[in-house]
Amino acid sequence: MPTVPNTLRIRRALEDAIVEGRYLPGTRLDPEALEAEFDCSRTPIREAFQQLEASGLVRVLPKRGTFVSQWSPEELAERFEVMAEVEASCGRLAARRITDAELTAFRAIHDDCRRLAGAREVEGYYARNSEFHHCIYRATHNAFLMQEAARLHAMLQPYRRMQLQVRNRMGRSFAEHDAIVAAIEAGDADRAAKALRDHVIVQGDRFHDLIAVLRGMLSQRP
Repeated sequence: MPTVPNTLRIRRALEDAIVEGRYLPGTRLDPEALEAEFDCSRTPIREAFQQLEASGLVRVLPKRGTFVSQWSPEELAERFEVMAEVEASCGRLAARRITDAELTAFRAIHDDCRRLAGAREVEGYYARNSEFHHCIYRATHNAFLMQEAARLHAMLQPYRRMQLQVRNRMGRSFAEHDAIVAAIEAGDADRAAKALRDHVIVQGDRFHDLIAVLRGMLSQRP
């Protein structure tokens, strides 16, 4: 089996750590500590940082260092607004193009989400929730849209993960999933687009709840 190149291995590990909340928004990534952790030179660390910056997960600030992306409330609202429109487009196409095999896999993931939501298993639900959305991206059968949706999804994952910390959000998320599945099963493109837009958009009380959770988590950071 071929060895995974250092840059790719490090980038994947850092991406997972950011998405899983081990590095919170605003955290500085220490290249010397990462060199020791991955037993490598500075070059693959620098290359991994560049790839993560291109995806939007980190910001490289000259003479200051590399930081996990942290946006102002206005920047965060803008990104969720774009994500909602992209997911709406995915839902519209998926409702028209999903295959029987893809629909079977989609339902299976939805059933897993139902079980995990009922058991209040936040971590498990979060992982399957991500797969739920990627099923929709693939069902568009539009490679460019799938790639852009996945990129935005990764960029916002740390914040979408935080949303599940809001009281009763997991139950509401699953109810929204139910509406999405029903629309896609029915082949109703407009209803699927609206259901996904409403599911992803963060505004009003949902936005204020997210900001409150984010501030609370950052205040506990060492």
